[in-house]
Amino acid sequence: MGTVTFRKMHGLGNDFVVLDARAAPLPLSAAQAAAIADRRTGVGCDQLIVLEPPRDSLADVFMRIRNTDGSEAEACGNATRCVASLLMAETGHGHAVVQTVAGLLDAEAHGEQVTVDMGPARLDWRDIPVSDAIDTLHLGIEAGPLKDPVGVNMGNPHAVFMVDDAAAVALEVYGPQVERHPLFPEFTNVEAVQVLAPDRIRMRVWERGVGVTRACGSGACAALVATARRGLTGRRATVVLDGGPLVIEWLPDGHVTMTGPVSTSFTGTLDDALLAQA
Repeated sequence: MGTVTFRKMHGLGNDFVVLDARAAPLPLSAAQAAAIADRRTGVGCDQLIVLEPPRDSLADVFMRIRNTDGSEAEACGNATRCVASLLMAETGHGHAVVQTVAGLLDAEAHGEQVTVDMGPARLDWRDIPVSDAIDTLHLGIEAGPLKDPVGVNMGNPHAVFMVDDAAAVALEVYGPQVERHPLFPEFTNVEAVQVLAPDRIRMRVWERGVGVTRACGSGACAALVATARRGLTGRRATVVLDGGPLVIEWLPDGHVTMTGPVSTSFTGTLDDALLAQA
């Protein structure tokens, strides 16, 4: 495969290995992606991000997202902000368009922060998706202290549970149970959400195909939409994750924006032996 360089980035501790395949294809198997993401024997990350030439003339890049188990994800808000910051640094512009399998995402720089429009929140049962024609405001399932979630799709599926104390929920125990519940044919991300005030939310997350992570941008968006739908918050709030805060707003047109910081941790080169062993 030759020399493959990477950049390690994160948004509030939600971390990514970013590979640039815009100049030449970089085919990776699920096993190779998982090997890179492994925190003990690889570089380590929540998601592996591969930058590819855009499929749409309006986009600056196509962003492919691979989970730690090698599976492909449709959306990742924190990764979108990281990638957008790279593009804006390259072009000198304050705006970038990132294409994913879920669609086109607009991003803008605001000082040290990056805002991304995650697109519209989709709320119909067919869009989540769930297996039954039910009201997504009350999905009715439960796992331990997690009861009756709200279903939201932010380019990927989310089950948002309201809890009294988000920090007390054993997501490593109950997250996998909900992720693979029969109600979710494509599995789901799982959020435990504690409403602190009408404009402040505490959230912890189990990411589909990854596990417990310090932050999840699409999950933060889903949390705000869910609490607003239940009448527990307004349509703009600070969502406090394990890694820090994101500002989320559900706009009148149905789109959801997310604002927060991005950071580069380090750069490096992948060892051929790592990819050969996968």
